[in-house]
Amino acid sequence: MTRILPAQRLIKSAPPSKDEILPMKKNVARPEGIQISSCSSHVTRRGFLKATAASSAAFSTFAISGTKASGRIVGANETLRIAVAGINGRGRDHINGFSRSKDVQITYLVDPDSRLFDSRSKQVQERNGHTPECVQDIREALDDPNLDVISIATCNHWHSLMTIWACQAGKDVYVEKPISHNVFEGRQCVVATRKYNRVVQHGTQQRSNAGRAREIAALQSGKYGKLLVSKAYASKPRWSIGTKPTKSVPTGLDYNLWLGPADETPYHENLVHYNWHWFWNTGNGEIGNQGVHQADVARWAIKGATLPTKVVSLGGRFGYDDQAETPNTQLTVYDYGDVLAVFEVRGLVGKKGNLDTGYKDEIRNEFYTTEGRIADGKFYPNGGGKGERLEELGGSVYPGGEYGSFLNAVRKQDPDMVNANVEDAHYSAALCHLGNISYRLGSTTAMAGIRSPYPNNPQVNASLDKIRENLGRINLNVDQAQCQIGQVLEFDPATEKFVNNPAANALLTREYRGEFTVPKEI
Repeated sequence: MTRILPAQRLIKSAPPSKDEILPMKKNVARPEGIQISSCSSHVTRRGFLKATAASSAAFSTFAISGTKASGRIVGANETLRIAVAGINGRGRDHINGFSRSKDVQITYLVDPDSRLFDSRSKQVQERNGHTPECVQDIREALDDPNLDVISIATCNHWHSLMTIWACQAGKDVYVEKPISHNVFEGRQCVVATRKYNRVVQHGTQQRSNAGRAREIAALQSGKYGKLLVSKAYASKPRWSIGTKPTKSVPTGLDYNLWLGPADETPYHENLVHYNWHWFWNTGNGEIGNQGVHQADVARWAIKGATLPTKVVSLGGRFGYDDQAETPNTQLTVYDYGDVLAVFEVRGLVGKKGNLDTGYKDEIRNEFYTTEGRIADGKFYPNGGGKGERLEELGGSVYPGGEYGSFLNAVRKQDPDMVNANVEDAHYSAALCHLGNISYRLGSTTAMAGIRSPYPNNPQVNASLDKIRENLGRINLNVDQAQCQIGQVLEFDPATEKFVNNPAANALLTREYRGEFTVPKEI
């Protein structure tokens, strides 16, 4: 079992000078108290500092050292050393994805839950042919000057802080979606990436899909009309998670590290390992889970789009009472002036026990123009008719898929070579956050009183009608069902602030816990 190394030191907001870095000499005698990870024997600089701090105040703070990858181009056949942070769910795919490259070594596995270490270490050994270090605190890995890359597959609330710390430590970053838990964090990731000139790629994989790039290029060419509505769907079966009682933290889980930047909250088993998605403290609901992929495509389709000037969201957690907080059904509209982005989430789909809703998963994008509709690589003209394949009118991606293209960019040390760059990541994640802010500031009313926020738009109306129909199929009294009607919020994309709305602006960031604070100054 890997033992915990307490996180007692502060991350500095800039890389240290050379005289701040404590070198680790080979074969040095270990001071009493040094802790060694169980996956493979390794004396860490953090452990060395911990053991010597009692006798020397000079080592009372923690400074992240640089990395060998900083500012240099890595040879085509030179091994890149990667730490995978967050190894329960998506992290397993990161292990498999990076293991496909023969010149990659997964050097570290990082997770507050040491109960995962044995099984994931075996996965690395089988796929990567290497025995990794296993540590609970990401700062252990950041201490290693030979580490090149941090691959982040943690809970949402950790994504930005790990990205910023990694950039400050001179590491390149692959970070899962969404890059941020709130709008402020995403912008800080952009600042850190640029300040430290790091390669950062976001886990919105459709940016690495050549077919999608060609579809967007055809749409933006004007051949198929002017875009009016960019519509996104993220509907997966999301039924009740029940209620789990508060209990003692299990042995092997460093719950303080797991919470990190999030508010302190009692432990229960609906948090670890997946259902954290449905709590505002750690997740962003379905719109910020599966939905950020489709939100990214929807925004990509609107040429030059960053953030909207207006947003409104409505929905609810219908059909059951459970412990979760985020909506299982949500309709959000983003106003870009002459184009609307419309986002539909319906989690009451598929089968549940003897109930068959008649609706299946719906995870896709479609685009409505003055001349018709584009979906799945085809154009369907107004007035009906068989869909025709889109002409190839441009659109390309860097090859290698999401992992291979990122590794190529790291080897070249060229941030512009990633398919899903940090600013696109920020804007697309922020779309999800803006919708949630409107929803959270809303008020509840019976569905019978709900009217379309854009009554003259057929795509908005169609989504609202589908929500009503879906609720009826789970045997709800639709008219009496209580729906959360979000505030219509005006937004300034230039300042990334809401207009004259302090309550909404307060939700653009959060209060952080001490050493886990996302810095205001990078």
